[in-house]
Amino acid sequence: MTAANPHQPKPDLDSQETREWMDALSAVIEKEGGERAHFLIEQLLEHARENSIDMPFSATTGYVNTIEPQEEERAPGNLEIEERLRAYMRWNAMAMVVKANRHNPADGGDLGGHIGSFASLASLFGAGFNHFWHAESENHGGDCLYIQGHVSPGVYARAYLEGRLTEEQLLNFRQEVDGKGLSSYPHPKLMPEFWQFPTVSMGLGPLMAIYQARFLKYLHARGIANTENRKVWVFCGDGEMDEVESLGAIGLAARENLDNLVFVVNCNLQRLDGPVRGNGKIIQELEGEFRGSGWNVIKLLWGSGWDPLLARDKEGALKKIMMETLDGDYQAMKANDGAYVRKHFFGRDPRTLEMVSKMSDEEIFDLRRGGHDSKVYAAFHKAVNHKGQPTVLLIKTVKGFGMGKAGEGKNNVHQTKKLSDEDIKAFRDRFNIPVPDSELAKIPFYKPADDTPEMKYLHERRKALGGYLPHRRTKSDESFTVPALETFKSVMEPTAEGREISTTQAYVRFLTQLLRDQALGPRVVPILVDEARTFGMEGLFRQIGIYNPAGQNYTPVDKDQVMYYREDVAGQILQEGINEAGGMSSWIAAATSYSTSNRIMIPFYVYYSMFGFQRIGDLAWAAGDMQARGFLLGGTSGRTTLNGEGLQHEDGHSHLMANTIPNCVSYDPTFAHEVGVILHHGLKRMVEKQDNIFYYLTLLNENYAMPGLTPGTEEQIIKGMYMCKPGAAGDKRVQLLGSGTILRESIAAQTLLATDWGIQADVWSCPSFNELTRDGQDAERFNMLHPLETPRVPFVGQQLAKHSGPVVASTDYMKAYAEQIRPFVPKDRTYKVLGTDGFGRSDFRSKLREHFEVNRHYIVVAALKALSEEGKVPVAQVAEAIKKYGIKTDKINPLYA
Repeated sequence: MTAANPHQPKPDLDSQETREWMDALSAVIEKEGGERAHFLIEQLLEHARENSIDMPFSATTGYVNTIEPQEEERAPGNLEIEERLRAYMRWNAMAMVVKANRHNPADGGDLGGHIGSFASLASLFGAGFNHFWHAESENHGGDCLYIQGHVSPGVYARAYLEGRLTEEQLLNFRQEVDGKGLSSYPHPKLMPEFWQFPTVSMGLGPLMAIYQARFLKYLHARGIANTENRKVWVFCGDGEMDEVESLGAIGLAARENLDNLVFVVNCNLQRLDGPVRGNGKIIQELEGEFRGSGWNVIKLLWGSGWDPLLARDKEGALKKIMMETLDGDYQAMKANDGAYVRKHFFGRDPRTLEMVSKMSDEEIFDLRRGGHDSKVYAAFHKAVNHKGQPTVLLIKTVKGFGMGKAGEGKNNVHQTKKLSDEDIKAFRDRFNIPVPDSELAKIPFYKPADDTPEMKYLHERRKALGGYLPHRRTKSDESFTVPALETFKSVMEPTAEGREISTTQAYVRFLTQLLRDQALGPRVVPILVDEARTFGMEGLFRQIGIYNPAGQNYTPVDKDQVMYYREDVAGQILQEGINEAGGMSSWIAAATSYSTSNRIMIPFYVYYSMFGFQRIGDLAWAAGDMQARGFLLGGTSGRTTLNGEGLQHEDGHSHLMANTIPNCVSYDPTFAHEVGVILHHGLKRMVEKQDNIFYYLTLLNENYAMPGLTPGTEEQIIKGMYMCKPGAAGDKRVQLLGSGTILRESIAAQTLLATDWGIQADVWSCPSFNELTRDGQDAERFNMLHPLETPRVPFVGQQLAKHSGPVVASTDYMKAYAEQIRPFVPKDRTYKVLGTDGFGRSDFRSKLREHFEVNRHYIVVAALKALSEEGKVPVAQVAEAIKKYGIKTDKINPLYA
């Protein structure tokens, strides 16, 4: 027996009653309009729910345009001129890519590039640039444009017509080494005055844009900047929406009513290799996702040529075919011709076939999708004027529109970067580009004379919108003076006798003091991902409040406590919940506010270090590209410090990841005063000097006495290495290096070496093996390229040169972290490295440090082994020490355990 399909429509038990209801609704639509009919349907649904008929509803609408023709806002301006300008941009974008890939193979092969993506959304960009997108001006803060990465040639083509880019730059597309070229995709680092946001690591643009829109609301609510008329526009492909980040925060956008946010999903139905949903309908799927999350959804699927056909579709036959046709079939329609469309689309029903009986095959094929029509203006207009919700525009286009046989609508169009002479001629003819046959082989760029109507119109439209886009501000007009280091004396002084604190507590003390500064305090943006109490920051809840645009409409359960959970319209903390990607996106928005909003903000984002670079490394890389400025703080860091949490929580590698980002300055401090010196130095560089760097500090939850700052060591702390505990005089000597929590094991080893073996040790705190490595690499590069000049000595070598003996480095990170400085240790020294390679696990700290072989006993054994290799002690002493400290020599290497 076949099971009943729960989705199968129920039979109509009373067709006459059904017809009466339908006729009544039709009468309302005809006499009072669709809006009144929609209201009545909503009222009926609510009435049904009140009577316990709470059936699920469909979040999707018909496969037609959301805006009826009679409701469309007509596009102003000169549409003919705009079409001509788009044609020139299409041509120049194509020429740029094809030229870049016609080089001699000896030059290194193809440079790549994309033609099809811009071809699909040239009309969308035309509407935006000509009528909607504001540049920063005296009366407007400027719109934020997250531009689909693969369409960069089209943006360059427009900038060329505007006179912002030269022909030489276009000829150097993707040839950047000599400083004349254009970056392959939007990269603020590579074109700092042009691109606003990096977007081609797909999925990150939509995610970052949501938090950017929220941060603009945050700035306005706190009275820091007037952002009420600014919009964040996000262009993404329908294939890109499969990236989990693309849809990951759309609930936040709806929940916080981000009506300053507009998503434009370029629905050409194709991803890189083929259809997005060959067996389905991606537009309908996305409509359900966004509407179900609370967004305003506007679909633009069909161009003006379809309006008469739909007006004649009284029985809904055409709409039925539109809905039933799969995306894979829609793609085939545009990859073939009008005869194919007549047979395989309109031919599905005699009624629709009759509709086009008097149309030629060419006229049928020329029926355009909505994204290639002046209706784009109406969709954009509706979006920017919608209040109370974010808006998503689902706009149907053709990938490779205008490329004809070279790839229009075909699976390979994304990879198409070379065109034959015949394809180029067809492209010219289709868009009527005034390039003669005699010049076609050169594929010349085309730019009308400055006094032509097209060029005058181009500049007039941008002048009306405040200037040219995209454009990026590189420095803020604001200036601040960072409080003196003495201001943070509670962090810099030794702890009182019997008192112990962690470096996390030191950070909180520093932050609390900074918040008290009249000028800089309001610019601090504390960002949390639901771990405030873990990091001892819950006191800030009441002090500065948690930002919530709705305020606090409930009574918090801890209202009677001093540190109760307080949400506020003007709150200063951004509490992102259990959401590291969201926390990082908020941090990026704040860390780039100097550029996007001309406001210097100081974000501090603290999280479990294991859930930082490992989890959101792609966003951290994007932050580097965006020239972000701020502090990332990895709490409860190291492989052996977060002792009870185990494999997925214990970090032993984030510093190696941090070092892959050139403008990330990273530190693993042990003592409170190191935290204070580093944070203060970061403020000086990022706020006062406006250097394009950001800082990563790892923090500990382990309490111990703090020795306080030794005056004169500040610069050495910043460079990455200073002697924190010299040993006594003695002939046999070793140098012990450490960072983070394991430095204290090195200090304990210093005592054991002296009392058990008569060996003296100098202990060095190395807050940054990464900075030491970069310094050493700089010195090596200089020496290689300047062989006739006095060689530079790396800072590691300078520090160790005055102190004898082998060197042992120990950290709570993988051996590779401290191994980086091996080339810069004096050549006559033995260098041993201990680290925490392998998966983390749960146990007491002492057991974990024994397991990973980084405790004081292993440091002593490593020191004795190094001394024996230099002939300073007999090798038998090493074996004696192993026995004395009960070290198990036959256990499995922790890397494989």
